[in-house]
Amino acid sequence: MLKIENIEKTFNKGTVNEKKALCGVTLVLEDGDFATVVGSNGAGKSTLFNAVAGTFFPDSGSIELDGRNITYVPEHIRSHEIGRLFQDPLMGTAPNMTIEENLSVAYLRASTGRKGIFSRTGRKEKQFFREQLALLNMGLEDRMENPVGLLSGGQRQALTLLMATVVTPKILMLDEHTAALDPATAAKVMELTRRIVRERNITCLMVTHNMHQALDAGNRTLMMDSGRIVFDVKGKQREGMTVDDLLRKFAENAGKGLDNDRILLS
Repeated sequence: MLKIENIEKTFNKGTVNEKKALCGVTLVLEDGDFATVVGSNGAGKSTLFNAVAGTFFPDSGSIELDGRNITYVPEHIRSHEIGRLFQDPLMGTAPNMTIEENLSVAYLRASTGRKGIFSRTGRKEKQFFREQLALLNMGLEDRMENPVGLLSGGQRQALTLLMATVVTPKILMLDEHTAALDPATAAKVMELTRRIVRERNITCLMVTHNMHQALDAGNRTLMMDSGRIVFDVKGKQREGMTVDDLLRKFAENAGKGLDNDRILLS
């Protein structure tokens, strides 16, 4: 579903602030893969996500989505096929618009492409939105006329997850989407994520700082350091791994120990 070949990205090239963020990253995700990505700050995780989403174009290399080269396709065009959640629950929704209006925008953008903004949702779509909201088990189906700005962080993140998948994307990218939530709410949003990804067989990339989550969620774990993927594990080898095993493999392949307190304390 996703094929990344040898992408490179350097920011502020030729200046004292030059930073090589991606160093020849190559990655293939099969249809239905759910890969977790872990690494210290500055390892290149979010930069990799931004390259796939089209926030910037790589200096070299190529990116294919479902067999189509999207390396230089603009971000707003890719958004028709790529769902994305951020760490901040305030991103991804329009606070002054109602829950129904937010869902309508997401639905029309993904389902009708460029003409979506000029389209409208009818009674059938509104009933569909209500049914989907009910699955979140947060009572939002009875608050469709309420502004999104009135929702809690967890409710807003759950709504954003629904918006990103209301039309099944070719790939879903989750950039620490539970990190800003309290533990109970984070667990609930994570369970919703697992269920939606599983039921719709969505190909998914998820950045996390939680080492246990990196091994428990999905079917594959990637570790990044200094703009490179230094470890990639799945299948039976992953099933028997512990957090200590993961840390040891990182040290072997990166040539140093993982020194991020946030990750180690998770």
